[in-house]
Parts: sequence; C-alpha cells; structure tokens
Amino acid sequence: MFRRKRRKKKEEIYPDEIFLDSQNLPQFDTYQMEGRIEKSISKKSFVALSVAFLVIALVFATKIFSLQVLDGEIYAQRSENNRLNKTFILPNRGIIYDRNGEKLAWNDFDSRVYTNLDGFSHVLGYIGLPSEEDLKSKEGVLMEAMIGKQGIEKVYGDILFGTPGMKIIEVDSQNNVISESIQQWPQDGKDVNISIDSKIQSEFFKIIKSVAQDRGFQAGTGMLMNVNNGEILSLASYPEYNSQIISKGKDIEKINEFINDKNKPFLNRATSGLYAPGSIIKPLIALVALNEGIITPEKQILSTGSISIPNPYFPGKFSVFKDWKAHGWVDMRRAIAVSSDVYFYEIGGGFEGQKGLGINKIEEYTKIFGFDSATGIDLDGEEIGTVPNPELKAKSDPSDPMWRIGDTYNASIGQGYFHITPIEMLVYVSALANKGKIIQPHLVLDDSQNNSRVIREINIPKDYFDVIHDGMRMSVIEGTASALAVPSVAIAAKTGTAEIGGAKKYVNSWVIGFFPYQNPKYAFAVVMERGPYSNLVGAPFVMRHLIDLMSIYTPEYLE
Repeated sequence: MFRRKRRKKKEEIYPDEIFLDSQNLPQFDTYQMEGRIEKSISKKSFVALSVAFLVIALVFATKIFSLQVLDGEIYAQRSENNRLNKTFILPNRGIIYDRNGEKLAWNDFDSRVYTNLDGFSHVLGYIGLPSEEDLKSKEGVLMEAMIGKQGIEKVYGDILFGTPGMKIIEVDSQNNVISESIQQWPQDGKDVNISIDSKIQSEFFKIIKSVAQDRGFQAGTGMLMNVNNGEILSLASYPEYNSQIISKGKDIEKINEFINDKNKPFLNRATSGLYAPGSIIKPLIALVALNEGIITPEKQILSTGSISIPNPYFPGKFSVFKDWKAHGWVDMRRAIAVSSDVYFYEIGGGFEGQKGLGINKIEEYTKIFGFDSATGIDLDGEEIGTVPNPELKAKSDPSDPMWRIGDTYNASIGQGYFHITPIEMLVYVSALANKGKIIQPHLVLDDSQNNSRVIREINIPKDYFDVIHDGMRMSVIEGTASALAVPSVAIAAKTGTAEIGGAKKYVNSWVIGFFPYQNPKYAFAVVMERGPYSNLVGAPFVMRHLIDLMSIYTPEYLE
C-alpha cells in the first residue's frame, strides 16, 4: 500500500550541483586546472585574430597590386635590360724558385715579376694573353688570362696557373653592376722549384756575353748538368730578351728591338741551335772503334800533317785531307788529347792498312747516343739534330749526290752533314762520363722520381770508357784543353773548332767535359757561335772562367 515515492527526475544537472568548491580542497592543483571549470574562448579573441589576418592579407594584396599594376612596366623593362654575366676570378700564379729557394718569378699587384739577374729569360720564359692559336690548340684557355709563352712558364703553365673561380654579376643595360655573388673560389697555382743554381746561371751568362762582345762572337750558350740524374744546374743562352719587358708588353720600342735583332734573342741556342760539332765528336768515334774492334788503344798512327787518296775522276791526282798540325805517332789517348784529324780519318773511314768504321757504323752509334732525337728536356722548342748518311747528302746536295770516302773522313771529325744541338752534346758527354747511361735532362725538381731520368744504358764495356776518360784528361793536362788545367778540380775535356761559311772565315768554338775526373758528377758543354777564324779565345776560356768563380762561390760542386 505504501509505495516509496520516487523523486521526480530533473531534466538538467548543473555543475555547481555536483562539483565542490575547489578553493576548499587543498589537494587540487589549481594552476594545472584541477578542480576548475573549463570555459570556451571568448568571441573577442576570434575577432582580434581575424583582424590581424585581414591586415596581413591587405599588405600582400597592396604590394602585389603595386608590383603588377602600378610598377609592372618598370620591372618588366628592368628584367629585359638586366643580364647575369659569368666572370672568372683569376688565381694567383705559382712562384718559381731556384734549387736553393731563391725567387725567380713571382706576383706583385696583379703583375708578374722576374728576377733582375742576367741569363734567366730562356729558362723562365714569359707570359702574355693567349693568341687565337692558343685558344684553338688548348682546351680551357681563358681569353682574359695570362698564359705561359716560353720556358718554364709555358711548359709548366697548367701547374703554375691554378684553377680559376667563378662570379655571377648582374648588370643593367648601361653595364652598371646591380649585384654580384661568388659561385666558386679560385685555387692559386702551385709553386715550382727548378734545378738551376741562380748564382752559377747568372755568372755563366755574364762570361759568355763578355767573351762574345770582346772576341767578336755572334752568340753563345753554356750548360752544366748532373751526369747521374739529369738535373740542369745552368742553362745560359746569349743574347736573350727581357722577360719583364715582354710580359708587361708596354715598352713597344724595346719589344720591337728584340724582334728585329739579327742575332735572334728569342732563340734558345742551348735547345734550338744547330751546329756542326767539330772535334768534340772524336771521343765517340774512338769509343765506337774500340767496341767494333777496329783498333786497340795502344796502336799508333802516324800524322805527318795530312793524308792523300787517289782522285777517281782525275787519274794521277790526289785528294788531300789535312790535319791541323803534324802530330807524329799517336795512340788513341794521345789522339784525343791533341785532336789529331789524321788518326780519326783513318779509324773512321780507313786508310791503307787501317780498317775504318764506315759511315753506316758512324750513323748507327751517333743515333744510339741520341744525336738525331729529342733529349726530352722540359723546355719548349727543342730541335733535333741530324747525323751524316748518304741519303742526307743526296737530298742536301742534288748536284753531287754520291757519298765518297772524303765524306766519311769529314764525318769522322764532326764536319760535313753533322748538325747537333748543344743539349744533345751535353747528354752525349754525360754518357761518356757515367760510362753509358743516356740521361734525360730536366729543369724541374721532382722528389717523387728521385730526379733520376735514365733513358737507356749503352752496352759498351766500361774499360773502353776508361780509355776515353784518360784521353780527355790528357787533353787538359797536355793537349788542346789545357785552359782547364785548374788546381781546384780535375777536369776531363775535349775541345772542337767547326769551320762555317763558304770562305771558312768563321768558326764555332766548342768545349765539352766533366768533373771530377776520378768520380764524374757534372758534365758541361759550351759553344761560342760564329767567331773570327783567327781568334784563339773561345769556349775553353769561358769554361775556365766559370770554374774559377765556382771554386770561390760554389766550391761544393767541385768536390
């Protein structure tokens, strides 16, 4: 009967009916919103944020309207007139040092500076803007870049030049720079150390120049090389141009003077001059005769001042081949020392009971010693010598093409159709000194190869080389090279005088040799070009003067 009266269900329950007052409960962290009622973001916040976005949109719209409508034509014209140009940033060129660390070529305020010492132009060369031929022949040459034109500057140009950088430049139609940025930094060129001793080089040149001017020679060249590794200590060629003047290119009068000089100062005579060797070929003829069993070192040949052979075209008449003097009886060592022509006529071409080598053997061995091939020296413009043979004579003298015994006689003393470069003679005398090693001469020091450049070894007994050494030493002690008998070092040498010109009024004066005699380290070759026939002072005097100076200032090379 009695039913519990149910409470009428409310339609809503409000939070304040079920939540306690958090302020009265200390366990709630009110700062972390515990025990608090969450409220919705107010309408004012939404309005403020909307206004901010509207302002930003209006700013962008205004700028776009300005660029596209108000200033659109101006910017369109600017985009047409402005250009992005690529320009190269040229690197600093590498420095060239001598073997002792002396600067020979360096940079100063975007210009190339060369040592003021004499005698370096043909070695260092010069730089200049590329010609059309340079641009065509070599990939990557920049029109605005100074490149090597001769010498070390040219041969090692890629190493010295480095790698150019690149810069992007924006310019307007009037070529005014608007902006610029570097895309790639340049890499400076590497330094190069050469084997030249600047003290010896400068003095060598001065001596050659002085003798040429005082004694009437047209030109001259001299070289000094290590016979074991091919390092060139000196390579002097007179006359020379001026690297500084040519590289700057401003002194047009002086440049034209160099160009028009009849003595050809741009010609590096050490590597590009071609000369008849004369008697300096005789040690080779003697060595070949020993190796071919033509004669023994002890056998003597009589020189009365000439030999005569029957003339095949005029019966009863004789062709006479003269010696420069009557030497009497001479064996091989003495024949080298006094430079007996008759001795070498006979072992070269044969005479009466003495068998001769003949032109074919002479040609064969001179080629083995490199007389008709490039030495490979690291300088540009090297010429290649020629050795005598019947084909060369027929080509050179069509009016008289037949090869005769007299031509072989002339070849045996370095005359006739012989033409060689001084650098070839330096390699040849180095091979005599080191007993058969053909060395490649070089100017740049390269530690990775230990600077040893042996091209090949000649298969000739060492004892035969000893005979040649003895003869060349006798030449200094009591023979034609007595000018080199100095107290500071024992030298072995051979002189030569090659007649030139139809009237034989002029000669080239030669001297080659090596030192120290007992343990050869350095070889030399000197030629004084086109001097008076009557002159008695020439290449031997030049070398004597240099040795005297070396004994004072660089004695370490004479030990």
